[in-house]
This record gives sequence, C-alpha cells and structure tokens, in this order.
Amino acid sequence: MGKVIFFVAFICCVNSVAQDITGIQLLEKSIKYHDPHNSWKSFNGDFTVTMESPKGDLRISEISLNLPQQYFELSTIKEKNTILQILDKGICTLNFNGKTEISKEDKATYRINCKRATTMKNYYSYLYGLPMKLKDSGTIIDSVVKTKTFKGKTYLVLKATYEKEVGKDIWYFYFNPNTYAMEVYQFFHDEVKNDGEYILLTGEETIQGVKMPKVRAWYYNNNDGYLGTDILSRTN
Repeated sequence: MGKVIFFVAFICCVNSVAQDITGIQLLEKSIKYHDPHNSWKSFNGDFTVTMESPKGDLRISEISLNLPQQYFELSTIKEKNTILQILDKGICTLNFNGKTEISKEDKATYRINCKRATTMKNYYSYLYGLPMKLKDSGTIIDSVVKTKTFKGKTYLVLKATYEKEVGKDIWYFYFNPNTYAMEVYQFFHDEVKNDGEYILLTGEETIQGVKMPKVRAWYYNNNDGYLGTDILSRTN
C-alpha cells in the first residue's frame, strides 16, 4: 500500500510540474542539463557509433563533426567495405575502399552518393544534437507540457512539429521530471495510424562538453518490434 501511495503522490507532483511549465521552458531546462556550457554551437568532435541489428550484423561508423567549419566526415565499415563520405563547406567527396573512382554497381549497392552524405550529416547532427536542435528555425514547440507514463516510467513530454518545408513528422520528447534529461523520443508519420518509431535512451557519453545518449534502442510504435541499437563511444 505504501508503494502505491508513493507512486500516486509522485504522479500528482509530476502533473503539477507539467502544469507550471511551458514547452519552451522545459526545452531550456533540458538544454541546460545536456549542454551546460553552451558547447553545441561550437561543437568540434569525433565519435564512433556501433549499430547492432536483430540479425546480429554490425556497422561501425566513425563521425567527425565540426559545426563552425561546416565539416562532416563519416567513415563506415560494412560487410568488410569502408565507405568514406565528406562534406566540407558543401563540397562532397566520396571514397570506397580507398578509391574515389566508384563503380555504378557499388554506388547502387551501398547507396554511395552526395545526397546520401547530406542525409547522414543531417541525421547525426540532429539526433546527437538533441535537445539543442529543437531550437532550430522551422521547429514548432507546443506550449503545453504533458505527463505520460511510458514503459513504467513517468515523464514530462514535449511535442514538436515542423514547418512544412522542414518536415512532416510529429515528434514527442520524454524528459526525466527531476533532472530534465532526455530519456525517450518518439515520432509518427501519421499519429492516427500509430506508425513511426520510439527510441529508448540509456547511459550517457560526454563529448566536447555535450551529454549525449550512449545507447539508443529503436522500436516500432505499432507492435514494439525491435529495429536495432546504436552504441556511442569516444573515438580514440
């Protein structure tokens, strides 16, 4: 009975916090937690992401990201092949197993092209730049903060949508009500259909002063099907 009373009291407390805080205020508190020294805007660092799939396959990606110099480098090892993609102030360089001359077959098989390089740059800078990236232009932060219990834990939840030229998906960000750490995010293409995915975040790795999620586990919204896990580590 004591545990039940404590849980009810905790939920009431979290609900009260949600009512007293706006979406922008919650975002600022989370940014203060993840980027206490305002380091993201001048981020210049390297990190490695190991991607595990349900089939047991591994993909190791080494990323260099220098935001002030507009430099992005992604070196990926997949199926014993090394793919290097570089964007330097918008200039794209591609390399496959040490060669810049890449066959049409290899380009098609491994999706090696400059459009893909830009997509990967946006992908890594967005996900590892959260929650700071929610301050980018074109992002619409809902003023109402809600309380939600998800996978047995209670969170303060922030909703973000985007101007049509930026994106169409609906995102929800789940924050620890005590520390304001981001612990889950979830997106829908069409919320009525319950499509899209949710991502569970565990552990932290601090890189260049920014607290990033160490482990990201991806699941489908509609059936909890497991998609894979990304594990972040420092690049030596």
